[in-house]
Amino acid sequence: MTDRAETDARVMALIEPFNKKGIEVSDQTRFAQDLEWDSLTVLDFVANIEDEFDILITMNQQAAIESVGQLIDAVGELSEAK
Repeated sequence: MTDRAETDARVMALIEPFNKKGIEVSDQTRFAQDLEWDSLTVLDFVANIEDEFDILITMNQQAAIESVGQLIDAVGELSEAK
């Protein structure tokens, strides 16, 4: 079990290579609107998140996650459910 700060740091590290525009990322940062990620980038990123945390994020869960903060919370919940 990890705490939110550790999950946050790990997620931020995974976002970095995909943050082509150097946007300052916070909990409120939205993937599609702020980072301007297309669906392929999102798929690649989700695969990295799943590998890093050894979790599975369903398509329905992905559709509900719009911001970095929502992702961090979802990763925490999925990690605890294992």
